[in-house]
Amino acid sequence: MRAPSPSTEPANPPNKGNGYDSPGAPSASHAPTNPLNGYNFTRTPSPSSGPAAPPNKGNDYNSPGAPTTSPANSPDDGNVIDVRKFGAVGDGISDDTEAFKMTWDSACQKDFAVIHVPYGFSFMIQSTIFTGPCQGSIVFQVDGTIMPPDGPESWLQKNSKRQWLVFYKINELSLQGGGTIDGRGQKWWDLPCKPHKGINGTTSPGPCDSPIALRFFMSSNLTVQRLRIKDSPQFHFRFDNCKNVHIESIHITAPALSPNTDGIHIENTNGVEIYNSVISNGDDCVSIGSGCYDVDIRNITCGPGHGISIGSLGNHNSRACVSNITVRDSVIKVSNNGVRIKTWQGGSGAVSGITFSNIHMNNVRNPIIIDQYYCLTKDCTNKTSAVYVSDILYSNIKGTYDIRSPPMHFACSDTVPCTNLTLSEVELLPAKGDLVSDPFCWNAYGDLPTLTIPPVSCLLEGIPRSLLDNEIDHC
Repeated sequence: MRAPSPSTEPANPPNKGNGYDSPGAPSASHAPTNPLNGYNFTRTPSPSSGPAAPPNKGNDYNSPGAPTTSPANSPDDGNVIDVRKFGAVGDGISDDTEAFKMTWDSACQKDFAVIHVPYGFSFMIQSTIFTGPCQGSIVFQVDGTIMPPDGPESWLQKNSKRQWLVFYKINELSLQGGGTIDGRGQKWWDLPCKPHKGINGTTSPGPCDSPIALRFFMSSNLTVQRLRIKDSPQFHFRFDNCKNVHIESIHITAPALSPNTDGIHIENTNGVEIYNSVISNGDDCVSIGSGCYDVDIRNITCGPGHGISIGSLGNHNSRACVSNITVRDSVIKVSNNGVRIKTWQGGSGAVSGITFSNIHMNNVRNPIIIDQYYCLTKDCTNKTSAVYVSDILYSNIKGTYDIRSPPMHFACSDTVPCTNLTLSEVELLPAKGDLVSDPFCWNAYGDLPTLTIPPVSCLLEGIPRSLLDNEIDHC
């Protein structure tokens, strides 16, 4: 969800927010196909038009209903490698880490290989890095269950507590199947340092690192499809410095109050497609960090959660650039936010060329929000520099909003206003009652090609003089 740093939330910077992750009001493919056993390593070029739904438990070529085979009798033409051949037990208790690593090393030396995690087994794996580059493409076929050790006390002392399964410098990897990746996050969420919703809502000092379930570093031509991923200790997926990422028909679930459990986070990553998936968790369904461009998100069902977010950007006075992002044909329901852009004061750079189109909101707090005063504490100070937000289109966004917050909230920087915001066919009504709240605007400039519900009379016209008089970093 948040920090540019790989592991935890940013510490202590600025804002006019309220610390609860809602805005504060300012004060004044080209992966090849391989015919082997029907394993399909192609990217799907376009999503289906039907509503997002959880993926099937099976897959096209290896039905989980089939009788379980022994590793000795499992199909193997030299390219399909059952993890049990290297000694994986799959009883949910035995440590299968070394067997998976040996399977990976074997697959990595082939021109094409399928790593098979069979149905009916639960494999426990410690924190592990699967390293490339490899000789050819790899299909990681998960039909069974993969899980980490059960909580911090079971984590090996020598292993990083910031990540679980890491894929590093891999080209042409497909992670797929009808199985489950179970992050077993409950004991991590219960650490005293985590935000608790208990009697006093307090936290305690102490170790707080929690692992991201699946991380991809410096990798390309990646496909993730048809999997179920649940209960990650922290983010479910994170992609850093990757290119050409296709995610389709996955189902991510975690409790609504599970802390920092973003569904998919991308950072310095481009050429991303996220299609036809269901994400229900305790934080952003999809979060887009600095350095991302050419991202297409379509047919997502999001919520409960914190919506689909660009940011947070500009933390610790950093420069952030995000462009050419499209979110369309999706549903956001019972969420703390809808479509959001969030930046810290003091940053620089720009967010531009963003389209939010054909999105249905169902009882969403802050359905449309730009918050340039994002902050996680109450002691953030005002700063003059800011990430420049411009060329944002909101089209055909309809539904209902939670009346605790206005349906539209544009809190833009005092010195670097938001410009060229366009709202077309926006209709948002209260989920309860008949009183329609007024939108909130602060230093926001834009255009209204059609009437909106409610009317956005607070949006300013033209180009602000402060931008004409000052040179803006356009990335």
